[in-house]
Order: sequence, then C-alpha cells, then structure tokens
Amino acid sequence: MQLPDMNLLPALDALLREGSVTGAALELNVSASAMSRTLGRLRRVVGDPLLVPAGRGLVLTPRAHELQPQVEAALAAALAALQPPHPIELAEIEREFAIRADDGLTAVVGSALIARAAREAPGVRLRILPEGDEDPADLRDRIDLDLGSLPELPHDVRSSLLCRHRYVAVAPTGAPWAQHALTPRQFAALPHITVSRRGRARSVVDDRLAELGLQRKVLATVPAFVSACHLALESEALALVPSMVAVKLACTMPLTVRDIPLDLPSVDVGMAWHTRVDADPAHRWLRTTLTRIVEDAIALAQGAPHGPDDRQSRLVGRTFSV
Repeated sequence: MQLPDMNLLPALDALLREGSVTGAALELNVSASAMSRTLGRLRRVVGDPLLVPAGRGLVLTPRAHELQPQVEAALAAALAALQPPHPIELAEIEREFAIRADDGLTAVVGSALIARAAREAPGVRLRILPEGDEDPADLRDRIDLDLGSLPELPHDVRSSLLCRHRYVAVAPTGAPWAQHALTPRQFAALPHITVSRRGRARSVVDDRLAELGLQRKVLATVPAFVSACHLALESEALALVPSMVAVKLACTMPLTVRDIPLDLPSVDVGMAWHTRVDADPAHRWLRTTLTRIVEDAIALAQGAPHGPDDRQSRLVGRTFSV
C-alpha cells in the first residue's frame, strides 16, 4: 500500500482547528498561498472539500468534523513515536532481567544488586543463570547480560571491562599455617582445592610451580568457588579463588585470605549485552548499578580493615591487586 504524504498531517490538523487558511498558515509559518495549495492536495487525498465558504469565512464539512479527533490523535501519536524516550521512573519499571554469571560473581554482586533493585526499582526481577557451554549469541534473545571472563564476541554484542582481579588462597582461620605469609614451597606443600567448570585439575599455577621445581597436591576440583571455600574449611586445604570472592566470603565464613606467592596473570572480568538493549534506559540502569557494586567490591578487597575487634580482622592479606 502506498502511503500518503505524511507531511500533510500537521497542515490538516491546523486547518481543522483554525477553520481558516490564513490562521493555519500563520501557525505553520508558511504563506497563505502555500497553505491554500496544501488544502487543495488534502481535498484530493481525503475526497472531501473539508473547508467551504460561509459568508466571509470558511466552515468545516461534516466529514471534516469527523476527521478532527482522528487527526489530532494521529498527530499526537506520530510526535510521540518520533521523540526521544522520556527519563524513566525506576519505581514504575516492571521488568525481568536474565543475567548469566558464575557463583563467585553472584556472591559478590547478588545481594547488593537485589538490595539496590528493591530500593530503586521494586518492579525489577532478577533471573540468575549459571555459566556453562554458553553461546554469546544467546544475548540476542535469551540473556540480557553476561558477566565473567568473556569469550570472543560477535559484532552485534557490546561489552565493557568491570575489573581485573587476581587469584588468592583462602584457608580456615584456625589453621596454624594460615597465620603468616606463604613461601612458594609452603604453598606447594599444602593440599589444594581448585575450581574448573570443565574439571581441569592443572592450571597456570602448576606451570609456575614447575618452573620452581615444585609440585602441588590437588585434593579436589569443583565447578564453583563457593563450594571450594566450603571444602577448604572442612578439609583444612587451600582454595584458590578470585580476590573479590575471597573477601566477600570471608566476611561470613571463618576464612583467612592469603596472597599466592607466585607470579600469576590477572583475569579480566567484563559484562556483555546485545545492541538491542544498548540504549534501553532500564538496561543502562542495570549496567551502571553493577559497575558501582563491583567498584565497591574492589575497594573492599583492596583495603579491608583488620583491627583486632573487626569482624574482617582475618582478611590479613589485604593488599590485593584486584
């Protein structure tokens, strides 16, 4: 279907409201002759004279009276559709966000994100999905936000770096060897709990130890950081987890955080989302909120207080390069 010239809509609206060619021309800042020609085009399109002479002026035809509310509504809808979105009212948002993240990141950001949503956007619901053999293309229709170490992303996915962290070791606070800094030899001699989604027991830690002529004993490999910390507590082993995760869990578990005495690479943690939600105000709020929560977690990991009466006093390895 061939659409009519939509530029005629504002002129028709002005003519019907003013009931005058001259008045409509003044409103639209055009000449009276130009508006007269436009009225002629409108008559041909609509199939009705619209305005007819009555004494010294013009009056609307019955068809023009019928059209007036339709034209006003159509013009208002067109203007609304072509305007930038109004600032959102967070308290009025009704939305569910599907977020994919590992258990460690969920532990770090989950409670703070829930609290912020309850306070600022109570209509927001969070659906946290576990990592797996995921495809970044899921962001096109199934996932709203991906958190973690991101793979190579397709061209239609945006991303930003949340932080760089390094791994640390956590141990039961009561363990005698947890009260002092570890040497590489002491670190290697202790039993380890490692984390791998794919069950890999060997990592860059083993490569660095091998360079020093050392080898460690891995008691177990588990797929989740929180599970590794629980196993470390019950087996008096070292669990190797990201520094932010270690500090967060040590706030509620009797764990001591220790630096790993090896030159290990840092790990990039980012978030990724599809271009379909790039300009969405509610999604922008989600991204901004998560960024601030991670910044707070970094600040905690970098400068956790450890006075004798502070419940975080066991965070003895507090100078993390997060």
